[in-house]
Amino acid sequence: MEEQLKTAREITPGPVVERPVTSLENLTGGWRSFIPKIDIDKCVGCLNCWIYCPEACITRYEDENKKLKVKINYDYCKGCGICAAVCPVKDCIVMERQ
Repeated sequence: MEEQLKTAREITPGPVVERPVTSLENLTGGWRSFIPKIDIDKCVGCLNCWIYCPEACITRYEDENKKLKVKINYDYCKGCGICAAVCPVKDCIVMERQ
């Protein structure tokens, strides 16, 4: 028996996005298995983690000595480990099981 192809009107639509929002309204860090921990005393302010973070959840700031440092917004961090991989300082950023 020959299978009949359906027209676009006959196909049941998939999931529908009723109200598109930005990632600021969708916290995406809740499903990670690992979490990056920064030893801020070891941080040299190279900003590699900030540059390479695919989620832009790492922010930079100046400490009291006017040195660049970074912090992670864990609401959006997915625990990919790229920050730890690109950090040139040994054990400055380590991935810990959450």
